[in-house]
Amino acid sequence: MTTVIVQLLGTVGLLTMLWAGPAAGMARDSSPGLEMTPLDRIGLYLAAADYRRAVEACQREIEHRPSVEAYLHLTYVYQSIDAYLQRLASTERWLDVEQLYLNLAHHEVQDLVDPPGGLARMAKEMIQTSVRQQGDLSAAMATRLNRLVTEQRWSQQAAWRAAHPEDWWTGIPDAWRGPLDAQH
Repeated sequence: MTTVIVQLLGTVGLLTMLWAGPAAGMARDSSPGLEMTPLDRIGLYLAAADYRRAVEACQREIEHRPSVEAYLHLTYVYQSIDAYLQRLASTERWLDVEQLYLNLAHHEVQDLVDPPGGLARMAKEMIQTSVRQQGDLSAAMATRLNRLVTEQRWSQQAAWRAAHPEDWWTGIPDAWRGPLDAQH
């Protein structure tokens, strides 16, 4: 009985540290009153491979404060999903593809009692087709809003990808960090 309680307390302590601590090497500012910006959240979601929340955060930003930056971040998230899927497929990590599918497709409590089955390779193709189409669409919208900013951001993204070829999709370019500007 005592061993079980000690293990339980250890697990709770570990979960508390993981919940409160920085994610994937990202330093969190512990100053009181400072909230994470939408961009900080997107970077955190990418680091956790929580692509559904990353897409949803970008979509909320577009809905509440539409801007070229918001559309570019959404496009980048779609491209990150595509790159992550390519990596998983090239390394034959089909269980991880299925987990990505579950992350994108399900977020209701009902999923706990009625989990979907999935064919990972088919899910990969469906997801990639969709994110590529949606990425092209959001990139076109960003370009329509401000071609100059869009081109600048794509050059920053290209430099980021070159500097992090093995895992660029796990975060956002350093040059993109900071609050989303209201430019449009």
